Amino acid sequence: MEAMATFSSLPALFSRPPVRFLASLSIPFLPNSRLVGRRFRNLRSVFTSCSADRVVARPSSEFRRKNSVAGHEDEKLQALRALFSRPGIGIDAYIIPSQDAHQSEFIAECFMRRAYISGFTGSAGTAVVTKDKAALWTDARYFLQAEKQLGSDWIVMRSGNLGVPTTIEWLNDVLTPGCRIGIDPYLFSSDATNELKEAISKKNHELVFLYDINLVDEIWGESRPKPPMKPIRVHEIKYAGVDVSSKLSSLRSEVFEAGCTAIVISMLDEVAWLLNLRGNDVPHSPVFYSYLIVDATGAKLFVDNNKVTDQVIAHLRTAGVELRPYEAILSELESLAAEGEKLWLDSSTVNAAVVNIYKSACDINGRFVEKGLAGLYRASPVAIAKAVKNESELEGMRNSHLRDAAALTEFWAWLEEEISRNEVLTEVEVADKLLEFRGKQAGFLETSFDTISGYGANGAIVHYRPEPESCSIVDNKNLFLLDSGAQYVDGTTDITRTVHFGDPSSRQKECYTRVLKGHIALDQAVFPENTPGFVLDVLARSSLWKVGLDYRHGTGHGVGAALNVHEGPQGISFRYGNFTTLQKGMVVSNEPGYYEDHSFGIRIENLLYVKEANVPNRYGGIGYLGFEKLTFVPIQSKLIELSLMTPEEISWLNQYHSQVWEKVSPLVDGSAREWLWNNTRPLPH
Repeated sequence: MEAMATFSSLPALFSRPPVRFLASLSIPFLPNSRLVGRRFRNLRSVFTSCSADRVVARPSSEFRRKNSVAGHEDEKLQALRALFSRPGIGIDAYIIPSQDAHQSEFIAECFMRRAYISGFTGSAGTAVVTKDKAALWTDARYFLQAEKQLGSDWIVMRSGNLGVPTTIEWLNDVLTPGCRIGIDPYLFSSDATNELKEAISKKNHELVFLYDINLVDEIWGESRPKPPMKPIRVHEIKYAGVDVSSKLSSLRSEVFEAGCTAIVISMLDEVAWLLNLRGNDVPHSPVFYSYLIVDATGAKLFVDNNKVTDQVIAHLRTAGVELRPYEAILSELESLAAEGEKLWLDSSTVNAAVVNIYKSACDINGRFVEKGLAGLYRASPVAIAKAVKNESELEGMRNSHLRDAAALTEFWAWLEEEISRNEVLTEVEVADKLLEFRGKQAGFLETSFDTISGYGANGAIVHYRPEPESCSIVDNKNLFLLDSGAQYVDGTTDITRTVHFGDPSSRQKECYTRVLKGHIALDQAVFPENTPGFVLDVLARSSLWKVGLDYRHGTGHGVGAALNVHEGPQGISFRYGNFTTLQKGMVVSNEPGYYEDHSFGIRIENLLYVKEANVPNRYGGIGYLGFEKLTFVPIQSKLIELSLMTPEEISWLNQYHSQVWEKVSPLVDGSAREWLWNNTRPLPH
């Protein structure tokens, strides 16, 4: 899947600003059990009253038809604005992010509030509604999608483009001084709310925490989907590599060395990784909604008990992990504060409601210090521990990628044959067929993200998702970009290939070849230890830059082992704010691209893991690192302009295709094996 174009709307692990303490929000709040209980009772009543219908928003085409009527205002916006003046709310604007209470990238449908209110279904974006305006910010991956899906009542804000204000700059501009801006504090990290409060204070605006009500949920009402209730499963030790007790013991050592008595974990993939558990609460990610508190003698998992099987109970009991109701996390924080416990909280990921409840409880109990707070607010140590894969995790990734390669080989052989026979296939039908091939592979669970099946101009929409009523036909007249991935019981895959089933133009071949040259340059990189990923980004862009071309997304993101397809904190991007160093065992994507709006898109993606490099010297006593490939699927040769390739680059491709044949051919037969043979033949030097 394409690397993040912007990390501000994704889990903050991808790009952590320096953690700093800011003054607590000046919002009236009394952290008592009655308020805490009321918040969760309200949430529960909304959940239990929802129907089983999975309704998020009407099709964007319906919005466009409806909003084409002069003077008509979207009824959802009308209903939302009507709530602004309700007693106890009294706000002038409302911010609706994409996240759930755990800062997840992919979220359960019942939490897709921004999609429901706006009709925009991209995974990244922030909606802001005032009494007379509505705007949505999204990044370059979604510009064209937002234009298609948003109704005429909405303003598309293209984040990162010259002259486009940030959400705060826009609010400060359109609101008169002294307004009240409302948010649901469960949907923003503590750091994000502190920065928000500081920024809006320049115009004397007040940030209002609406603890007891989410305004979008209020108008969503009975049609809101029910919360996920599928069971949690144990992630076997042969795939995890390290048992839960050992992981918790290592974590406790770090917590105590930092001077804390316990740590709160709220990122869902961190909880799943620590406890060797997997779930089904979130599309594409094998995680489950929960919090985890680890202290000196044990751990408490806050989760809906209806999802916990007898096997999971036994698994947790062995590791000394107790079960608590999901909603009990807030009262537990109050109790810990009353007992004088010093907690480690990652304020860049833990939501503002949780952090504020703990801070306020500490204040009430006399543990508020003048120059700080009774707690440590620092990046979670679990993030790096999870990102550095052990040998069992890497072995699972290798094995799952080979099975995935077999599925893709069968798929591409089928698709090429269908196109040659002039069969009519839509982008959706192609994606569905790929899912069918993957579904036959051992250990397949689900896709790791919505398949990006983009033909021609749709391939230029970086995060395109085809819809049955509006998608294109795939034929031999233009480029076809397919970005897809899978979750297997032992690993997570993510691969992009761009092909042409006819005769590509010279322009397409040049652009494709320059993307491939960047892909090869990054794959072959050798770099010293302690190198952050952004240092390598230029390698993937250099060939494009030489002719004035570029792409707007990052070059590489971290990938979990049988976990989230986007994993932090490591990454390879032109944004140099992420100083996380690449370490042996980390997995990253290598996916440069190029996109011509309304014409075509190109992306070539493999997954790599970081390994020690065999170099003759160790200048300054420092070791060197490089990459090893996990992905083994042919790269289409007919799109390559050989005159632009160096002999070394041609050798790289020939060696890669030799590896593909050696590793994948034993897993396929018949027409798929024949296709693999034809597409791994060496190019002439």
